[in-house]
Amino acid sequence: MQEFNGAMMQFFHWYTPADGSLWRFLAEESPALAKAGITSVWLPPAYKGAGGADDTGYGTYDLFDLGEFDQKGSVRTKYGTKDEYLEAIAAAHAANLQVYADVVFNHKVGGDHEEDVMATPFNPDNRNEAMGELQPIKAWTHFSFPGRGQTHSTLEWHWWHFNAVDTNAAEEDKQAVYLFEGKAFHHAVDQDRGNFDYLMGCNLDIANPDVRQELLYWGKWYMDTTGVDGFRFDAVKHVGSDFFVEWLHEMRAHTGRDLFAVGEYWSGVNGALEHFIETTEGHLMLFDALLHYNFATAGREEAAYDLRTIFDGTLVKDHPDMAVTLVSNHDTQPLQSLESVVEAWFKPLAYALILLRQGGYPCIFFADYYGVQYQGQGKDGNTHEIDMPSHKWLIDHFLSVRSQCAFGEQHDYFDDPHCIGWTRLGTEEHPGGIAVLLSNEGNQTKPMHVGFAERAYQDVTGHIGDVVTTNSEGWGDFRCNGRSVSVWIPVD
Repeated sequence: MQEFNGAMMQFFHWYTPADGSLWRFLAEESPALAKAGITSVWLPPAYKGAGGADDTGYGTYDLFDLGEFDQKGSVRTKYGTKDEYLEAIAAAHAANLQVYADVVFNHKVGGDHEEDVMATPFNPDNRNEAMGELQPIKAWTHFSFPGRGQTHSTLEWHWWHFNAVDTNAAEEDKQAVYLFEGKAFHHAVDQDRGNFDYLMGCNLDIANPDVRQELLYWGKWYMDTTGVDGFRFDAVKHVGSDFFVEWLHEMRAHTGRDLFAVGEYWSGVNGALEHFIETTEGHLMLFDALLHYNFATAGREEAAYDLRTIFDGTLVKDHPDMAVTLVSNHDTQPLQSLESVVEAWFKPLAYALILLRQGGYPCIFFADYYGVQYQGQGKDGNTHEIDMPSHKWLIDHFLSVRSQCAFGEQHDYFDDPHCIGWTRLGTEEHPGGIAVLLSNEGNQTKPMHVGFAERAYQDVTGHIGDVVTTNSEGWGDFRCNGRSVSVWIPVD
């Protein structure tokens, strides 16, 4: 099994303040992140979105505008200017952090001009069901990029570069997905809603040769401009899976580097993730959405949840070399459309489960690490104040244990619905081993084998103050408090 000794951080959240300071903050924070044990940072989309300085970047407008041109009401993006972005990457590299760019190939938003196009309306909930005949519509599909002109690229986008939109500008109140004349939905996508090629905005026609060529050209330009080390691909279940393999092959050949890649295939269906891995032949890792859902359920159900099942159905259990494990992300945080909250009491347990075990490449969420406060509109239409507490102190301790002690053979003790644990037996280079125990109900004690006889162990979390000493065969009675986790390492 491949062992990912490092850890990634998602260095943003959905409600990151739109003050243009994130790139500068990364430049300042990079040395501290590296010292804590972070080895890579995943950054948000760095290009101009339709919302200008307020856009998270997922409302993609111009891939070539990294905060350089006066477009959509601002020069900078939500996170800063192009110069600040490049300086942040340089600072991260100087601290020996890898940088992963967020790439959105699914859609464009914020077209500059309307175009007349023939299209057939389809049912948004069943893209195989036509809701009418071929008809003329008006669509915002002409992207001329007036603020950038022909700098970096000469291509202007028109309706034929897309295959569908969800708005007829001449009849905006009608709910439909409009498939353009002569176009088809790509079949190598998720089959939810009959076919999930279309997600939002102007849907890129990945089958169009000009589109493929432009995205390949952009990727090489982006690599030459930024020097990033890998990619997080947004919404991969909505894009023909074959394109990611082609694009990555071109980028790896262009740079001569084994660039990292992970896809966001957000689905609770294990078979869907398995199919994507097969069709892309393992060229991309995937975020373990299934593990996140288990964490959310465990936190919500509390003592009613059987901790022995925490890895059931997950990517990290079945394909540990292909899983990027996570507790939360920007899509699951409170007030988002995909809101799926892991309760604050369970987050330390969840981070122990992704940071201190074999298998998977763990990803730490900015909001869980630093803590954030924000307000936004909920599904009820009301404004809510959200306070997500910081778990930095414990995560830092887990990272320290991960980098110094969490090595060697792993033994699981998943024999109690309310208390599970595991040990790592260490290696010659990293002797001593660790023992981890967590509980969702009441104080617990569990005998576990760490392989070192008559050796004292202490709980780095500070939750248990006493020392545990192993017997002559290397077994110790390790403890943890209720609804808590304890991480035992050898006493120096």
